[in-house]
Amino acid sequence: MKLMNHYAHTGNREDRSDWQLLEHHLENTAALAAERAAPLGLRAAAHMAGFFHDFGKYDPAFDRVLCGDNVRVDHSTAGAALLCARAPAGLRPCAEVIGYAILGHHAGLPDRRNADSSMERRLDAFRDPIAPEISAAAKPDFNPIAKELTARMRPGSAPFDLSVAARMVFSCLVDADFRDTESFYAGLNGTRPDRDWPALADLLPEWRGVFDAHLAGFDQSGPINRLRADILAHVRKGSAMTPGLFTLTVPTGGGKTLASLGFALDHAVRHGHRRIIFTIPYTSIIDQTAAIFRGLFGDAVLEHHSAIDDERTDPERKDKLRLAMEDWAAPLVVTTNVQFFESLFAMRPSRCRKLHNIAGSVIVLDEAQALPRKLLMPALRMIDTLCAHYGCSVVLCTATQPAFDSRQLKQGGLPLEGRELAPDPVRLARELRRARIVQGGEMDDDALIEALRDTPQGMVIVNSRAHALELFNAAKAEELEGLVHLTTRQYPVHRRAILEEIRARLKSGAPCRLIATSLIEAGVDLSFPKGWRAEAGLDSCVQAAGRVSRNGEWPIEDSTLTVFSAPGRPMPNEVRKLAEAMRSIAGRHDDLLSPAAIRDWFEHVYWNTGSARLGQPMVDRMILGRSGTDFPFRSMAEQFRMIETTMVPVIIPGDATAVEAIRQLAFEHIPSGKLARALQVYTVQVPAKARALLVEAGHASFHQPALRGDQFCVLDNAALYHADSGLWWEHAEYLSSEAWLL
Repeated sequence: MKLMNHYAHTGNREDRSDWQLLEHHLENTAALAAERAAPLGLRAAAHMAGFFHDFGKYDPAFDRVLCGDNVRVDHSTAGAALLCARAPAGLRPCAEVIGYAILGHHAGLPDRRNADSSMERRLDAFRDPIAPEISAAAKPDFNPIAKELTARMRPGSAPFDLSVAARMVFSCLVDADFRDTESFYAGLNGTRPDRDWPALADLLPEWRGVFDAHLAGFDQSGPINRLRADILAHVRKGSAMTPGLFTLTVPTGGGKTLASLGFALDHAVRHGHRRIIFTIPYTSIIDQTAAIFRGLFGDAVLEHHSAIDDERTDPERKDKLRLAMEDWAAPLVVTTNVQFFESLFAMRPSRCRKLHNIAGSVIVLDEAQALPRKLLMPALRMIDTLCAHYGCSVVLCTATQPAFDSRQLKQGGLPLEGRELAPDPVRLARELRRARIVQGGEMDDDALIEALRDTPQGMVIVNSRAHALELFNAAKAEELEGLVHLTTRQYPVHRRAILEEIRARLKSGAPCRLIATSLIEAGVDLSFPKGWRAEAGLDSCVQAAGRVSRNGEWPIEDSTLTVFSAPGRPMPNEVRKLAEAMRSIAGRHDDLLSPAAIRDWFEHVYWNTGSARLGQPMVDRMILGRSGTDFPFRSMAEQFRMIETTMVPVIIPGDATAVEAIRQLAFEHIPSGKLARALQVYTVQVPAKARALLVEAGHASFHQPALRGDQFCVLDNAALYHADSGLWWEHAEYLSSEAWLL
């Protein structure tokens, strides 16, 4: 007797001649998943996940779903249930690794137990509706998978290592599933999604030539330029070292970004890395770095961060979701710490899809000291695992190297001894010294304004956008000449223009009095004669000092960063603790810019915190035994949040480019992902409640919600965006009711 056909996806014809057979989808997905997992050493595991991921579509009831009947069929449990039932004694963990991926390929990775959506409860509740002859024909072989997974575990860290292997299998599966589904529908529609990226290996000869030509155009005269050239040459020589963990400790002004890029290019050539990933802690400067790289290497550079959240696209829109997904297949990716690490600990398919493409990468963690303390241990474990098992090299790049070395951070530290790329960081700190940090005591806004009045070119950095705006408005009322405000209230394209204005003023000697938030502290090429910084951690103050006499334009005795306390301005609890630690260190060191003071501060911060408050319990929650696993993937994704405050984007139609991209939201054939990338440089991140008030009051709205869902919130009231200070969202409801008043 011939078995009935089973289908994975519908076509256009009533006779089903153009529908996708389920067996074809399973075979295609298995092959694509195995292809993605091959460089990871997980080919057999990913192949099995692909072959069984939609096994539940053999349920006869699923045919009714395809025909449009309003019935619910759980097709994501059957494959996991079959594998867990068939696993030989002792190999249950192998079956569960595949099971997590199968159970999660739509709804996201589950927890092992406790929750209603957990693996345990779903398997316990499962009642097999599939014909016995179909299940009997399935003969999974766990032995190759056991070998692969065993090779991806180390004594002492086996549970965490295995959890990362499960994430990688999941990534390969969901990407393969998306790709085969996308390919099937593209074939029906006669389209071909543009997903082809050139391989890094093919680009490196040209890119290194472009990079060398770029360097040749630099001024080589003067001691600072010669020192930068020496640093670059030394760092590039380090590319011959074996792949793994590295530190790059260079003071501000020493050319860290170019040195790390040169290392990444040379290291990838020597060791065959598949891509280069730069992670940056602040969205405020990611566009600047990406623009530099695109200027060198063109459109093969992918900029990806969370300014616009692709996950908000309606998952039922096959033609939109698949195209909007980011898989990080580009040869050079510029992203944020939030996007990078939260993806590595995510549970949603859309966020995890990129993980297998992180393997085999040179990863530069710019401003490595910015990793949040409460998540430090899981973040370091993930970095270590990527290097140990997935062919990555990770460069911890900073002017203030944190105490991540296992010789300092006793529990959970990294093996960093002998892996420094810079030549003699202590000597560099001495030779690149351009400013001094001095203590200013209490300074209220009036005192800060008077200090700026006496300083034609100077900067003040405070700890919040609200304080910065109030101080700016007060200084403006005092009619200070050359007053400039820089804040994340402004969208990135606008900030770039303001930065160019600041540089022009500084170069010409014109008055330039900047009031800013901490966004200018890292990676922004500005140089003021003097500066003032509200109390914070020593790492932030050192970064701020890097904006004072950055290129040695003024005598060091006159180039001061004054650290002050702001009365009546309560600090967030985390910042307050770091500021207290800095006061303690200031009592023991005359020179707060010395490597000894910086090392002392980081050790003080981490040692006093203790591993439990550095996120170690998250690592310990990964449990492995012969009887199975206990991996709380979903719970960890909820817990691993680098930014606690819920911030959401508002798009500012600031110029013709933005207006045109907003207009194109109405065109169904243009992918949401493409428009999101175009518009992310026109967004301002605001509190979720503030955006809701803007929408409720009619000042903003979601454009084209039928096509794009709630992904693209656009400011409709242009009066709320100010040329000198950005978006004012406060009192949105008041502005609505009183808008008619003149």
